Amino acid sequence: MAAHCEVRKGEYHDSVTLMRVAKFLSQQDGVTDSAVVMATEENKLILKVAGLFGPEVAKATEVDLVIGVQAASGELAAKLVQAAVQELKKKSRTGAGGPRPRSLDSALELQPAANLALISIAGRYAAAEARKALERGLHVMLFSDNIPLEAEVALKKFGASRGLLVMGPDAGTAIIGGVPLAFANHVSAGKIGIVAASGTGLQEASCLISNLGQGISQAIGTGGRDVKKEVGGIMFLHAIDSLLRDPGTEVLLLISKPPHPEVLEKILDKVRGAKKPVIATFLGSPAADPAGNVIATATLEDGALKAVCAVSGRDLREADEELAKAAIAREGRARAEAGRLSEGQKYLRGLYTGGTFVAETQVLAATRLRDLHSNAPFGSSKAASDPLRSRAHTVIDFGEDEFTLGRPHPMIDFSLRNKRILEEARDPETAVLLLDLVLGWGANRDPLPELLPVLNQARATARAAGRYLPIVISVTGTDSDPQCRSKIVKALNEAQVIVENSNAAAADLAIKIAEFAGR
Repeated sequence: MAAHCEVRKGEYHDSVTLMRVAKFLSQQDGVTDSAVVMATEENKLILKVAGLFGPEVAKATEVDLVIGVQAASGELAAKLVQAAVQELKKKSRTGAGGPRPRSLDSALELQPAANLALISIAGRYAAAEARKALERGLHVMLFSDNIPLEAEVALKKFGASRGLLVMGPDAGTAIIGGVPLAFANHVSAGKIGIVAASGTGLQEASCLISNLGQGISQAIGTGGRDVKKEVGGIMFLHAIDSLLRDPGTEVLLLISKPPHPEVLEKILDKVRGAKKPVIATFLGSPAADPAGNVIATATLEDGALKAVCAVSGRDLREADEELAKAAIAREGRARAEAGRLSEGQKYLRGLYTGGTFVAETQVLAATRLRDLHSNAPFGSSKAASDPLRSRAHTVIDFGEDEFTLGRPHPMIDFSLRNKRILEEARDPETAVLLLDLVLGWGANRDPLPELLPVLNQARATARAAGRYLPIVISVTGTDSDPQCRSKIVKALNEAQVIVENSNAAAADLAIKIAEFAGR
């Protein structure tokens, strides 16, 4: 094997472009490893471990771009690096037509009526650009990460003081004025407003609502740190205010991992006396509201269904009855699936691209599965000693840093998870595989050719060893997404994969299979 690296001085591309070009490289014949990353000190360490490091990389600064390829020969590696350069040029030329502004001021000259700026640049510069946008009266979606906590607090205080949204940093999802931003889905317009400190949670809830026949007025992502004590829920609270005043929003749905207790109390104070129904899905931490203004729900599906009931004028108990009926049906399916397992197959293996789903699955499994491990432990789960190898019941988040540094996000590039799927299929203790598939803008545009052959191979691997392997998957998306959800579901069903409408339903079924297998 040989490696070749090239440093592109002062060249910057947004993270989605880098992820797509990195995926292009990973798919080329003869490539064993590759990276398309900014030369931050953290990324340099990753490049060094991967064998993609040389004198030119050592001299690079964090404003420089590094393209590295490890391949069967040095000639091939060098050729593919140049191919990646051409891909970057191609993507720079395509996308939006017409003039390409080089600054915020020139962009506003072209679009003087714009009222929102989406910022995706290196973290060290992002806060300053966000401040400029706010000073010009623009709402801000801050896709960039690696922004200091104190900078986030300052930006959000400034934005709130001017009645402006600051979504982020590290905000991957929003739907504003009917426009899906970053990793988001094409959903129906409607009267349910969402405030979420969780990108995947926002995607799941908005898709469920749309698929149930209702729609979204606005879906505001705040970034995960917003509900921590240090930030104090500044933007979560401001977003609630905005939706309470919005005449197009009739029901509010709040989504987050557990807010800090002080932040939770602020949220409850904010909605006490609200004239609009407020549904809350704070995973693992039901909203204890003595005044009864907040309807607490345990899962994203529960929250979405109750929001739909509320906006439709239906009794919320109908949602509970519907969920209970579906859970009973899943129990019968789980018994049947577990009955086909071999002796020794007893563990659930969850392999996820969406971090919120990892948390939700752990919440559902907390009192039902003993010895549950995760690289993103939540609640009573144990930290995985080695994220690359499963132990007992295991739920893995492939969006964590150990899997994404220097690589495309797993919603775009399935390669690492696909490899793990086959490893779990070879493990005689695997009782059920639990997966997610997130569709929409920013996600993998054609997932079936990459995923289906691997799922078929996994089942064939288990079958060759005399075992049956159930595969359960949730598909987050709508038929209006570029991938078309119903087309994806039909193909998965034809491949004998069990598809559920929500992650909560998929996780419940997989947990039930593991429970019956363990008995």
